[in-house]
Amino acid sequence: MTASQRLYEKIVVPGPAGRSNVPGAKTYKGFSTVSGSKNVGLYDFNLIKQDLLNHFHIRQGEKLSDPTFGTIIWDILFEPLTDDLKAVIIKNVEDIVNHDPRIIANNVTVTTYESGIQIECELTYLPYNIQEALTFRFDQANGLLG
Repeated sequence: MTASQRLYEKIVVPGPAGRSNVPGAKTYKGFSTVSGSKNVGLYDFNLIKQDLLNHFHIRQGEKLSDPTFGTIIWDILFEPLTDDLKAVIIKNVEDIVNHDPRIIANNVTVTTYESGIQIECELTYLPYNIQEALTFRFDQANGLLG
C-alpha cells in the first residue's frame, strides 16, 4: 500500500450537521420552490412530506404520462360524504402514500370539517422506522391546507 492510499484511508468526511446516524438510513436530497424562500434545499423528512403534498395537489388524470397519478378528492369535494365515498377516499389516499417507497400509510381517517374534507393519516417513514400523524384539509374554497 502506498503512502497516498494510506492517507485516503485516514480521511473522514463528516455528514450534514444535525443528521442523526440511524443505521441503514439514507439522506434524501431535493428542492422545492413552493415556500418562496431562497433556501430551496430539502432533506429527508421534509423532502418526503413535500413530495407527498405535491402528489395530493395533482388531480387524477392531469399527469399526461400517468393518468392514474394524483388524487380523486378534488373531483368529489362537493359530494355528500357517505360511507362508500369515505372508503373510496381512504383507498385513494393509501394508494398515493404507498406509491412512495419511503413511506407507508398505517391508518387513514376521513371526516368532514367546516367547508371540506379532512384526512388524518398515520405514516411510517421506512428508512428511519419513525411514525408521524399528518392532517390534510381539502377546502372547497382554498384548496389543500396543510
